[in-house]
This record gives sequence, C-alpha cells and structure tokens, in this order.
Amino acid sequence: MKEFVITETKVETAVIVGLITPQQNERKTTEYLNELEFLAETAGARVIERFTQRVLGPSSVTYIGSGKLEEIAQFIKQKEEEENPVGMVIFDDELSAKQIRNIEQALQIKILDRTSLILDIFAMRAQTAAAKTQVELAQYRYMLPRLTRLWTHLERQRGGSVGLRGPGETQLEMDQRIIRHRISLLKQRLVEIDQQKTTQRKNRGRLIRVALVGYTNVGKSTMMNLLSKSEIFAENKLFATLDTTVRKVIIGNLPFLLSDTVGFIRKLPTDLVESFKSTLDEVREADLLIHVVDISHPDFEEQIQVVEKTLGDLGCADKPQMIVFNKIDAYTWVEKEADDLTPPTKENIPLDELMRTWMAKAPLLSSQIQPTDCFFISARERQHIDEMKEILYKRVRALHVQKYPYNDFLYDQYDTNGEIQ
Repeated sequence: MKEFVITETKVETAVIVGLITPQQNERKTTEYLNELEFLAETAGARVIERFTQRVLGPSSVTYIGSGKLEEIAQFIKQKEEEENPVGMVIFDDELSAKQIRNIEQALQIKILDRTSLILDIFAMRAQTAAAKTQVELAQYRYMLPRLTRLWTHLERQRGGSVGLRGPGETQLEMDQRIIRHRISLLKQRLVEIDQQKTTQRKNRGRLIRVALVGYTNVGKSTMMNLLSKSEIFAENKLFATLDTTVRKVIIGNLPFLLSDTVGFIRKLPTDLVESFKSTLDEVREADLLIHVVDISHPDFEEQIQVVEKTLGDLGCADKPQMIVFNKIDAYTWVEKEADDLTPPTKENIPLDELMRTWMAKAPLLSSQIQPTDCFFISARERQHIDEMKEILYKRVRALHVQKYPYNDFLYDQYDTNGEIQ
C-alpha cells in the first residue's frame, strides 16, 4: 500500500521598505506600508519586518541611504543565521533598473517594488483571455526598460577582454526586439477583444448601465452579489475582482445592467491603467456610477480622491454618480478625553456625526452628486439596503425615461415604507 506524504508549502517571508519625505509624512507612510503589507499577503508572502527612513527624497542610486541599506543587509544576515531566511525585500515605490541592480548587489536577495508586486497579483487573479492578455502586456511594458539587469553577466568587461564585449549587447538587443514584437501582438489582440466586447455591449438591448467603482477591497463584489442575487467571488483581499462582471438586476419591474469593475489603488502602475482601459470601458459607457467607499478605513478620504482622479483620467468625472459608504458595521471611534486639547480626527467622530458631515459634503465631491445620493450601508449585514434600493430605483428610472423616451415601462412604485408594491 502506497504511503502519501503531505508536505507543507513554506510561505515566503518579506521585508518592506518605505520613505518619510516632506511630501509624505510618517502617518501617510505607515498607511502606505500597511497597504503594501496587505498586497504582499494577497500575493502569498508574509511580512516579518518593515524599515522606514526620513529623507528629502529617494536616492537615484539605491532609493534609500547607504546606512539604511546596510541595516537591512544586517537584518537579512541575522535571519539567515537564525535559519529563518528572508525571501525578498519589497519597496513601496517603483524602482528604476539602476536602483534594482544596485540594491540587489548590496543585499544579494530578490528585490520587488510596488509595481511588480501589483503585476504579480494581477497575473495570479487573471482568469479570462482578456485579463491575461492585459496583464501580460503590462508586464512586458514594465520589463522592457529593466532588461539590462538580466544580462549583467554578459556586459562589457573592464580591460576590453577579447570575445566578451559584443554578446551582452547583442543578446540584450535581441530580447528587446522580441519583447517589442510581443507587445505589438498583444496590443493587436486587445483591439480584437475590445471589438468583441463592443459587439456584446450593443446586443444588451435598451437597458441602463450602472457600474460599481471604488478603491480595491471596499465591498463592491459583496454589493454586486446583494443586488443581483449572484455568487461573484468576494474575498477580503486586494484585487479579488479583476475581470469585469455584468449582471442583469431587477428592482420592482425595472431592469438594468450592473457591472462590477476592478478596484483602484494608490500608485497604480501607469502601464497597468493603460493595459486595462478596455476592461474599464464598462465604466466609460455606464449611465450611472455607484462609488463604493469603505467608511471603516482610516484613510477613506484619500481613497475617494484616488478614485475620483482615476475617473477623471478615464473621462468619467461628469457622469451621474451615487456615493455609498459601506462597512458601517466595522466603523469604530474613540471619544476624546476632556483634558485632550488636540484637534479631533476622524477616529474621534461618531458615525452619526460623520454621516451628517458627508451628506453635506456630497455636492462638493462632484456636480453630479446630491446629498440624497449619499448612503451609509453594510452590504455584509444588509443594513439600510432598502433605502439605497429605493433611491437607486428612482435614479435608474429617471435615466431610462430620459435616454429611451419611446421605450417606457409601467414601473412599480415604492410605498411609503420603502417596500416595493
């Protein structure tokens, strides 16, 4: 009888590094590193230490100073002696080829930056042909200017050693040509996929399109499952949803199309945004945007700004919007003591007061948002869902009558209790 031996897969350990600069204070750096750690966990790594350095700006040679680099090297050496080796060092900003090469020479370990980590997660999450093609295109665009570090063993040698001067340059140029050719093929493939998707969208009939947008991991997929009664994959990890999903939703007897899109994030790689423009066509062609926000996140206001900037880059800033603050069940606050004279922060504001504040702020976010379009819900606990559905019904109905005046329906109305008759 055969014996089966179960071997445990050892989780790769990581160290993360960030900078405190005049443009990025300590609190913001801590928040960015928290997010970077979450990204690492999503990719399957475990962060065991974080390093920060207060500088005027990143070094063009090694990103951090030589002293901090030596401190990290000593930590890695110590962990090796303890037989708990560090698998990688992850930096919170995008690194140049020169920086990566110099840091690798100093630390003798795998080096990742925020961009390569996000690309790795996207590659892991991609399921459809479109998403895989988009991720591959972004990876090649990221790789192209950094190819030099892959061929350092074939570079020119000092002293002009015979036979060692040409091959490195020839091989490098050959690889660059191969990658440029591959990028060209992938772009052509994406054009074909985009044409197919455009045809699919044209065949969806005269229905209003509503798109869920927001920062990553704010609960968009949970809202999608709640409104469409479907089983879209939802998980407490970054970028759980990568492929755009579209479902037909009916409130009362009013049908419309609801799409769940990829989440946005701070410092999102430019190449990734460019590659995923076809996926974000659902946002550009939507009649109504539902901006989902995680109210329990300590830095949710900056997340709102990131999403609004991305929408502006996509040319969607003027679209009709609703803003939905999710996860009110996870919101916590601490009451200030009487002798505490420091200015109050978001952590000291009770939820009821915060709700009144943001109801008033809603018109300032966008000319398309009214105070009545600002909601506070818990999709997981199903709190205040009926109120949101009532307003969503009215907004979609108004858009439908405006867009298709000759395709009117006899819509059911809500009664005074907010229930569908």
